[in-house]
Amino acid sequence: MITLGRLLIGILLLALWQIGTVTGVLHPLFFGRPERILAVIVQWFVSGEIWQHLAVTIAETLMAFTLGTVLGVAAGLWLGLSTHTAALLDPFIKAANAMPRVILAPIFGMWFGLGMTSKVALGFTLVFFIVFFNVLQGVREVSPTVLNGVRMLGATRGQLLRHVYLPAALSWVFSSLHVSVGMAFVGAVIAEYLGSARGIGYLILQAEGMFDVDTVFAGIVVLTACALVLDGIVGIAEKRLLVWQPRADHTRDN
Repeated sequence: MITLGRLLIGILLLALWQIGTVTGVLHPLFFGRPERILAVIVQWFVSGEIWQHLAVTIAETLMAFTLGTVLGVAAGLWLGLSTHTAALLDPFIKAANAMPRVILAPIFGMWFGLGMTSKVALGFTLVFFIVFFNVLQGVREVSPTVLNGVRMLGATRGQLLRHVYLPAALSWVFSSLHVSVGMAFVGAVIAEYLGSARGIGYLILQAEGMFDVDTVFAGIVVLTACALVLDGIVGIAEKRLLVWQPRADHTRDN
């Protein structure tokens, strides 16, 4: 029932959008039309024009997502287990996190040029802090009772890390990854938007310059679909790695 309900809501929203643009309630110049947006997407894939741009954006996103996740987990575990170092670096970490990192895009453009590196760098900064703070919180919330019990059994520091801290942090990691997927795309597209010759952000920028709102929305739809696919992959990995967690039974709803 939930799946059917979601499908009906989607169809209803598209129908309202279409009716609004046809009747003039929503001006097509600013809101586009669903059938024209679909036509642009179909034309992109049939002609093959989209593939080189999509490949660049996905590559930038995956690199930023992977680097941000790996280093965010590593830094979160390190500072979560090193309370003195965490206290020492705390004001600098808070200052870096408080900074609107999107404004780093032009700086990265000057440092690394307009190639892929500057896009990955911006996406990395957006992903890293989300993962880092979630892992840090997950490590800090490990139950002292559990830790004391495991220590009494003679567990080494490495065994504590593997069997206590990492499992405790994993649920926080995957919660952050669902958010980080979208942020990795945001970083890549914004950097492309500010300066590039390829990528979905570049296509959107070109369409905006020609007041082609249908192509702008087409780019947004393609990006959203890619983000949903990557989020789905994260969800599959989460189910496989967190099999020990109790889950609600939604079979009746589906």
